[in-house]
Amino acid sequence: MSTERIIYLPLGGAGEIGMNCYVYGYGKPGEERLIVVDLGVAFPDMDGTPGVDLILPDITWLIENRSRIEALFITHAHEDHVGAVGHHFEALGVPVYARAFTANLARQKLAEYGFGPETVKTCSKWPETVQAGPFTVGFLPISHSIPESSALVIDTPGGRLVHSGDFKLDSDPVVGEAFDPELYAEIASGGVKALICDSTNVFSQHAGRSESTVGPEIVKLVESAPNMVVATTFASNVARVKTLAEAGERAGRSICLMGRAMRRMVEAAVETGVLTGFPRVVAPEDAVQMPRENVMLIVTGSQGERRAASAQLSRGKYNGVELKPGDLFLFSSKTIPGNEKDVIRIMNNFSELGVDVVDDSSGLYHVSGHANRPDLERLQDILQPQIVVPMHGEHRHLREHVKLAKQKGRAGVLAVNGMMIDLSGNEPSVVEWIDAGRTYLDGSVKIGAMDGIVRDRIRMALNGHVVVTVILDEQDEPLGEPWCELMGLPEIGRSTAPLAEVLEEDLSQFLGRASEKTLTDDGKIEEGMRRIVRNTAQTEIGKKPEVTVIVSRLS
Repeated sequence: MSTERIIYLPLGGAGEIGMNCYVYGYGKPGEERLIVVDLGVAFPDMDGTPGVDLILPDITWLIENRSRIEALFITHAHEDHVGAVGHHFEALGVPVYARAFTANLARQKLAEYGFGPETVKTCSKWPETVQAGPFTVGFLPISHSIPESSALVIDTPGGRLVHSGDFKLDSDPVVGEAFDPELYAEIASGGVKALICDSTNVFSQHAGRSESTVGPEIVKLVESAPNMVVATTFASNVARVKTLAEAGERAGRSICLMGRAMRRMVEAAVETGVLTGFPRVVAPEDAVQMPRENVMLIVTGSQGERRAASAQLSRGKYNGVELKPGDLFLFSSKTIPGNEKDVIRIMNNFSELGVDVVDDSSGLYHVSGHANRPDLERLQDILQPQIVVPMHGEHRHLREHVKLAKQKGRAGVLAVNGMMIDLSGNEPSVVEWIDAGRTYLDGSVKIGAMDGIVRDRIRMALNGHVVVTVILDEQDEPLGEPWCELMGLPEIGRSTAPLAEVLEEDLSQFLGRASEKTLTDDGKIEEGMRRIVRNTAQTEIGKKPEVTVIVSRLS
């Protein structure tokens, strides 16, 4: 019996949607050679991660096992798959492989950290493969909402794995490669040990629609609009950007792209040859001079991002353009769960300006980039994997996908972040748990999610903050009264006196009663004063603030 094994270890993206990072290994237990698939980010929110810029996977385990890693493979250029490459590259220092469009964007990320273009190696699609230790890896074209998305065929001495990446089954994707069932059947002909598969839309019962079905509906909408038309979508959905631009052109409008990400994505797609025949665009300063009914803007900010073009237009002017009553604003996108409040705020801003807002509630102007349940079944039927490992989904998605695999007579395993799975036998088994946390990019510094920094920030935000300063002389006697500075707290409490004065009075009484033993011990002074501030504030304003006590001694 072979002592080698195949392992799968998700460090991000399994039990959540975002921050994808998956590890595959082959070899003797604890000595496996490893490859990493994707290194993405998740985005913070003001409720749970205030002030944080980005959320990155915690790669402590990878750094500890750095000498065993052969390479990093990127399936496609969405931020939740490639966004952490620049932040973590120095710590890993392994070759990065991607197809041309993804490589173009990955190089831009690495350049921000001073790494040259040679750090990312461009790969051609299957049947070309990359040898990485015991792994032979090929990029298998699959349709998604960004160009050149790929599933990975990962061949090991213990069997063939297929890592689906993000995908849908689209026979006419407008930009990029159509799904080719014959190619996938050919991949499966020698047997597939395991399919590690996108789970995002496992609860959607109807078959997914093609990108090509959106175009005619958008054309009708744009042609019927009497004034200026503005549309937003994910900048990375180059096919949709092209669909929107062509609809505007067909309606006799000049096209103007707004937002840095939008221009960067279109430029990358043109440079790498995945986007051809894109309508001619005009600069914002030229668009302003044209009759409103002859212009269509395609802008960033479909998720309500505060600094993106959509939000700025909803607040007034952006790049000299101002929307007016009777203009049309189209959200050709789905709102990602968690972004609803921000998107609705923008819709209401537009409503106040008299702008007509159209979203995707009709289902006419957007199709998902992820496979629905019937498409997941179809991929399983084509590949006939022995084992199905759901990924890219919240826990409920993974669990439902395991049920689906079992209904189809296949072994399924619910693997969440940090769960190392042995795929070698006939049934997958959990062999180890890894501490798979998350790292926050906070300003220019990386901090651990469990370091307490963000927790303290949340507590200050919820409770307010009081700074107490007290000075003691050479005889350990208080020099004058202690004083308080308040932040984020009401100035007047229940007793109708200024809160700071009430606190200072109680603190003075505490010092007046304090024993010599207390007055010579900074720790005891701090503890006593913190307790008094919190208790008095609770009585005065019904809140216990965070308290910092500064004890200064004259020597």
